[in-house]
Amino acid sequence: MAIVIDTISLVLLVLAVLTAIPAAFLAVQIGAALVPARRSTSIVSGFCPRFTVIMPAHNEEAVISRTVTSLLSQMPPTGRLLVVADNCSDDTAQIASAAGADVTIRQDAARRGKGYALDHGVRSLSADPPQVVIVIDADCEVMPGSLALLASRCGATGRPTQARYSMLAPAAPSAGDKVSRLAWTIRNFVRPLGSARLGWPCQLMGSGMALPFDPLRHLDLATGHLTEDQKLGADFALAGRSPLYCPDAEIVSQLPQSEPGKRQQRTRWEHGHLAVIAEFFLPLIGHTIAKRSLRLLAFTLDLCIPPLALLAMSLVLMAGVSLVWFAMTGAAGPLTISLAALSAFAGAIGAAWWRFAQEIISGRELAAGPAYCLRKLPSYVRFVIDRQTDWVRTQR
Repeated sequence: MAIVIDTISLVLLVLAVLTAIPAAFLAVQIGAALVPARRSTSIVSGFCPRFTVIMPAHNEEAVISRTVTSLLSQMPPTGRLLVVADNCSDDTAQIASAAGADVTIRQDAARRGKGYALDHGVRSLSADPPQVVIVIDADCEVMPGSLALLASRCGATGRPTQARYSMLAPAAPSAGDKVSRLAWTIRNFVRPLGSARLGWPCQLMGSGMALPFDPLRHLDLATGHLTEDQKLGADFALAGRSPLYCPDAEIVSQLPQSEPGKRQQRTRWEHGHLAVIAEFFLPLIGHTIAKRSLRLLAFTLDLCIPPLALLAMSLVLMAGVSLVWFAMTGAAGPLTISLAALSAFAGAIGAAWWRFAQEIISGRELAAGPAYCLRKLPSYVRFVIDRQTDWVRTQR
């Protein structure tokens, strides 16, 4: 009986450590973001390399003209805007062309997804390649000066460079919308900001990505992966070019208005993120050990932080199981680690809210967090038994 108890205690201890690692890394990132920067993390340079903005667009006739016009107003003389009208059944291509963009049309109903559109766009540039490619989604607004800043930093470092990607709430947002926006802010601003201040890389975020053209064209872009941005970032990291964060460049988008659109977007992000973790964890760890690279380790740990709702539920579950086991056997190790991890997670989220997101959600509305997490539980169950693999455009 003692052997059984010791074995179960060891298993719980290992599980507690595994859930504590992402919580601890998250706390370190957020803690670093709270420390005022001594200087800007951006490289200021008078030289702007020749770049092309690639805009994948699938049935975006409602927004494409406004976005194209805004981007062209910021484009230097050597810049170019290429819209990839991807499997469109509307007038996206014609409207984009009329607004002044170069347009290439891709029709392949069997191969759907943003990765295929990016591959098509990059290959179409091969005859006259730019130094840098900047990916901007059709529904994003780019803040003035951001394109040149992204291109300059990418050109100076030879590494992918990610802009700050801000997300606005829909009209009359619910408490769940505000929790979702808080999670977005932590993932796409607070965490990469902390990593940048520690000299660590960040993840790519789908839009606002400046990518060095020469290594980009050698990567496998033509996939239907749900989170092609995270896959692309991992591919660059494995090639020795982990991405940099440039918070002084900013793009802005908006959460979907409709409930189906919100569910589609969350499912695509979460299932795609978990699939990337499963695909790239071992290769990244192998490269980290082989190269003895702290930067690559930091990238790997960052990538492997699961969606915050899933991490929160895992920590609470681990603490509850450890508490029951402690009451039954007196084994304190799993309980000590799980409670420490849960405390670090809660403290880090609270600190991130206090410093960066009080205007997004009130302290009272934060009480909706647990219910928000529970509502997402079916999505995580579906990932195990019937995960989404096909790319679906979010209804806006």
